[in-house]
Amino acid sequence: MRVFPARDPFQRSQVAIAALFCSLGFQYATWASRIPAIKADLGLTAAEVGVLLMAAGIGAVASFPLVPVLMKRLGSARLALLSGLCLTLLLLALALAPDYPVALLVMVADGVFVGCLNVAMNAQGTALETRYGRNTMARLHATFSAGSLLAALLASGMNAATSSVTAHFGVAAAVLVLLTALARPGLLDEEAGAQEKENEARSRTGWSLPSRVTLWMCCAMAFGTVTEGAMNDWSALYLREVTKATAELAPMGIAVFSGMMVLARLFADGWRSRWGDGRVVLFGSALAAAGLAFALLSGGVAAALIGFACVGLGCAAVTPCVYVAAAKQGSETLALVAATGTTGLLAGPPLIGFVASSSSLVWGLAVVAAAAVVVSLCSTRIQWTPVSG
Repeated sequence: MRVFPARDPFQRSQVAIAALFCSLGFQYATWASRIPAIKADLGLTAAEVGVLLMAAGIGAVASFPLVPVLMKRLGSARLALLSGLCLTLLLLALALAPDYPVALLVMVADGVFVGCLNVAMNAQGTALETRYGRNTMARLHATFSAGSLLAALLASGMNAATSSVTAHFGVAAAVLVLLTALARPGLLDEEAGAQEKENEARSRTGWSLPSRVTLWMCCAMAFGTVTEGAMNDWSALYLREVTKATAELAPMGIAVFSGMMVLARLFADGWRSRWGDGRVVLFGSALAAAGLAFALLSGGVAAALIGFACVGLGCAAVTPCVYVAAAKQGSETLALVAATGTTGLLAGPPLIGFVASSSSLVWGLAVVAAAAVVVSLCSTRIQWTPVSG
């Protein structure tokens, strides 16, 4: 397979949109992997780390009314590129933040642009499937996990080379610029514009409450991204402070989780065709809950890495399947579910920080296992597309 296909328009756009997914996963996991260092540099408590992460969630919530306006004015392609560049600058700003209040402001802005990019890139993915009639969402989400994996490996290497967060984030910013440049030529401006016209036409019919099915999808997406986000935000700190792993080994929690997510998502479209989206989400989220429970009950670095791998395997297909189900309900539902997913990804982990502060990080991650159980229950209430054949 060629990395830069020139003749196949589907593959060209697939690579471009995949670069967006990769950049979001890379940016997010880059700062998440250095939470222990940021905590030490700013002298934060576990509760203050939770508030710092909550600030990103607040920014994501604030982005909800902005996204439809920006999508209408810019289209999903331009909004995605703008958001990617802003997230690059914010990564550097976080590294240079002189104190806790400035870091909070940076994280609020980060949440806003994460929300924008999340909706824009999923709109691009839906447009790609619609235009060519080919299933690709799971593979696109695989590149998000690949970005997280790349960020974790870079963090581990930079930790070994230097303790400077600024140097690390400077290298990461260069990677993000390259990914944005890769995405620019192949994005689907016409499909994005067509989707915005559809949204505008729907809005003229009047505002209505989300359907019951939409609410179940929002619930599954929220708790699914809580589970996924917690691994990125808290696995390094769990390995460092609970299992007493070395500073070089601590980022490998994200690496194991993200690596398993990448592998599973490469095969997820086949699983969906064979067993159906509903079963894949039901049993996958159950595996995530069981694996994390095993890690917390067993203790130790090895058990933690095994448990994180189970979470990666089990959660891999949850968000792609829910996004596909939402897209079948219309673009408005897709936007709402994507926004809910951003909330879970950014606002869920801070709640774990509050639980960890009041009890322990072990109990904080137990909340994550419970969230995976909720996803399993929600999956039984969603109207999935029947398995063909």
